[in-house]
Amino acid sequence: MEIRVNVPEELATQAQARGVPLRDYIEELLAKQVIFVVMTKRREDPVVEKEKASQAEGRKSRTPEQIRAWLDTLAQFSDKIPPLPEAISREWIYQDHE
Repeated sequence: MEIRVNVPEELATQAQARGVPLRDYIEELLAKQVIFVVMTKRREDPVVEKEKASQAEGRKSRTPEQIRAWLDTLAQFSDKIPPLPEAISREWIYQDHE
């Protein structure tokens, strides 16, 4: 897609100050603006808000038994985790690297 626009001199000056071609600078500005608009719209979107509320509601509805079962599954292989040394050294951190 190609769009022709009259570019204000200020944009050309900003691009030159950054040391980038004007076209690249304008593409960057447009990309940032699009991301901003999309993220703003997403936050205001009632469907997204309803989904967030539903997820939050789902998190609140866990029973203590469900939480305990989830924690138990996380810990089921904890006996396989090697203990940490008393002092963590650079050599210990990079022991698998040469």
